[in-house]
Amino acid sequence: MDAFEASANVPRGDFEFDCRPETEQSFENALEKARSGARLDVDDAIELLTTGTDAAGIDPRRKDRVLEAADRRRAEVIGEEVTFVANLNNNVTTACDVGCLFCNFKDAAARFEADHDGDTDGFTKTPAESRTIVEDALDRGIYEVCSVSGLHPALALDDEHHEILAGRDGEHSYKPPAVYDTDPGTYVDQIEAMNVDGVHVHSTTPEEAYHARRGTDWSYEDVFGRLRAAGLDSVPGTAAEILVDEVREVICPGKIDTEEWVEAMTAAASVGLDTTATIMYGHVENEAHRARHLDRIRDLQDRTGAITEFVPLSFVHHETPLHERGLVEAGATAHEDELMIAVSRLYLDNVEHIQSSWVKYGDAQGLKMLTCGADDFMGTILSEEITKRAGGDYGEFRSVREYADMIASIGRIPVERSTDYEKRRRIDPDAGTLGPTLGPRADGTPLL
Repeated sequence: MDAFEASANVPRGDFEFDCRPETEQSFENALEKARSGARLDVDDAIELLTTGTDAAGIDPRRKDRVLEAADRRRAEVIGEEVTFVANLNNNVTTACDVGCLFCNFKDAAARFEADHDGDTDGFTKTPAESRTIVEDALDRGIYEVCSVSGLHPALALDDEHHEILAGRDGEHSYKPPAVYDTDPGTYVDQIEAMNVDGVHVHSTTPEEAYHARRGTDWSYEDVFGRLRAAGLDSVPGTAAEILVDEVREVICPGKIDTEEWVEAMTAAASVGLDTTATIMYGHVENEAHRARHLDRIRDLQDRTGAITEFVPLSFVHHETPLHERGLVEAGATAHEDELMIAVSRLYLDNVEHIQSSWVKYGDAQGLKMLTCGADDFMGTILSEEITKRAGGDYGEFRSVREYADMIASIGRIPVERSTDYEKRRRIDPDAGTLGPTLGPRADGTPLL
């Protein structure tokens, strides 16, 4: 047993949850089911994530067998291609008062008020600024703009929403734009601003959609329908964290609960929007919570068929309230990261693509994940702010040349893709000059 990886089967920190990694299944039976291609259940996933509940800690030999099964499944379903998208992150604002303990991206919204006495390291962008940023990135060849932001008190869905909230006398965490130094516009304004020349707009998480309907009787279908009309193309399934409420009550008590997240994602799919899905793991949760999260995602995909990719996000703890308050000492181990990718591939038999995030794992470990069941290697990003502000140190940008060289180094085929994976271009790593070609203005010129 590798002592430094002894973490499974025991609660993280001092939290005693009702949901615990205990089963009547055996590791060998679960692994055999996984190898056969049979649909796994939650107990199977727990056994695979823990490498067996019959002993504490992760057994490296058993772990390798899980990774081998997942990599074989990846090869059967996907083949040898590794995809990536040429994209830009354009987060609109860091202003947010939700108070999630895993997050260091946010800044107290009061710091952005015009009469605030002091500075803030955060930012709010106007719609015009967002358009300028996207225009510049389009000239550099991006296909997609991804936008995920804090819940600014002045952000409303549209002008009608502003009128409704203004009549509620400060309820629903609302203050009018005039209170702030910078007016973020509305969600519709921002989507319209980023909707330039056919660029794919990937934006508005379930949590943002909740913010965009607060104080009204509008449904999530109403919200996503208006945003789709403004130019929204797909919805990021972040704000999921762990889809088990006893965990959410610890790490993000101010956020929507599991059922609300699922309702919003179902609504996005119902109005014709593709979605992605995520899990953020490695904090206070245990392997049973991770397994139940996977089960939620698989059920959602069974019902909607809208999820194009699943993205495991390893918790970066360094500069977050969870760490500063002593609630967690570290994030997930490398063994846990590899098992999370592998079991996601084996459990989510209805989600084709599993992503390895080089922002979370770094280059070497990110490439290792591509041998553990993952087949997508994220995007060029151009600007990454959320992980960086939490203490991440794996960079903010990846060029097409870097992608080609890194993917080829493990014997796989680099492929530039569209957000929905429908458009694909195989890349020759031996070509002299490499740049994106799928974006509205892309012509093969290097991004930088």
